[in-house]
Amino acid sequence: MKSESTLWRWGKEALLFVLILFVLSTLLNFWRAPKIDETRLPKLSGQTLEGQNIDTLRKEGRPFLLHFWGTWCPVCRQEAGNIEAVALRYPVLTVAVNSGSPEEIRTWMRERRISYPVLNDPYGTLAKRFRITTYPTSLIYDAEGRLKFVETGYTTTAGLLARMKLAE
Repeated sequence: MKSESTLWRWGKEALLFVLILFVLSTLLNFWRAPKIDETRLPKLSGQTLEGQNIDTLRKEGRPFLLHFWGTWCPVCRQEAGNIEAVALRYPVLTVAVNSGSPEEIRTWMRERRISYPVLNDPYGTLAKRFRITTYPTSLIYDAEGRLKFVETGYTTTAGLLARMKLAE
């Protein structure tokens, strides 16, 4: 009997800890999120490291993930596989901020077996345009190009896919 009540107490404490962690994480995400003036996806131009025109990446009628990251960012390294999983299902454009030359970024991606589309932002110009100051930052736009979610820091694959599904 005594061990059952101890397990019950530990279970309640663990659940409370997870709930508090979730609330704190949500508040931190809200506080760190960039204050973006435009709620519509602006026109983006240029080419990815693979030579693909950016304007062809967005598919009308589908949600779109715009992800800012850096090769120098430890959290971005941990999240790279999650972004790859989303890119297999939805249109994605990632922006490598202050991450070196195109060849350095390609090497970084090859080493991690990552193949999502990347736009090199060597001086952080595009990141400044979007007021990005925290990395990684993910902007999720709905099928009509309206900003629906802003996520900062690490986000799980399930969390990203759920937000993309909600943006459909």
